[in-house]
Amino acid sequence: MEEAQSAAEVYVERTLALIKPDAIDNANEIEEIIFRSGFTIVQKRKVYLSPELCSDIYAAHYGTMFFPSLTAFMSSGPTIAMVIARHQAVEYWRELIGPANSVKAKETHPGSLRSLYGTDALRNAVHGSETSSAAEREIQFIFPDATVYPIPTGQDAITYLSKFVNPTLLRGLTKLCKQKPTDPIIWLADWLIANNPNKPNIHEGLLEEP
Repeated sequence: MEEAQSAAEVYVERTLALIKPDAIDNANEIEEIIFRSGFTIVQKRKVYLSPELCSDIYAAHYGTMFFPSLTAFMSSGPTIAMVIARHQAVEYWRELIGPANSVKAKETHPGSLRSLYGTDALRNAVHGSETSSAAEREIQFIFPDATVYPIPTGQDAITYLSKFVNPTLLRGLTKLCKQKPTDPIIWLADWLIANNPNKPNIHEGLLEEP
C-alpha cells in the first residue's frame, strides 16, 4: 500500500502550454520561469495557428461572445507551443499562469504569468489546458506525432531503463572506449542520436505558414 501511495505521489503528467502572440517577445523569460517552477519542456515548436485549429483548441468556448475575437487573436501571429511535464502538471501550470483576465490577475495573483505579461482577458500572454483529458486532446492538435502517456516512475521507470535505455547506452560506451574521440561527450551524444532505437524525428517546424 505504501509503495502504491509513493508511486501516486510522484506521478508525472504532461500539459500543453502556449505562449500567445502578445507575449512572444517575452518567450525566453517565460520559459525560464517554467524551468524554475519545476517543469521540464518535453517538446517545443514555434507555430502559426490557423483559425480552424484555434477553434478546435478553444472548442469549449464556442458560442461565447468573445470566441471570434479569441480565434482571430490567436491566429494573428506566431505562438510558442510546448509540452511541459512535472508532478500534477495541469494543476501547477494553471496556478502559475493565473486567472484568465490579466487585469484581475494583477489584483489577485500579482506573481502569475498573466499578471506579469498579459494585458486583458483576451491578450493574456499564455494558455494552459484545463484538465488532463483536455491536455491530451490539445497536445495532439499541435504535436500530432506525439504519444501522450504517463511518464514511467518508480519500478516502471527502472524496468524501462533496464530494458530499453541501458543496453543502448552500454553499446555506446563500449564504442566510445574503442574510438577514444577528442571530445567524448559530443561523440557519445551524436552516437546516441544516430542509434536511438526509437528513431526520433528531431526537427523544429511551423505548423502553418502565415
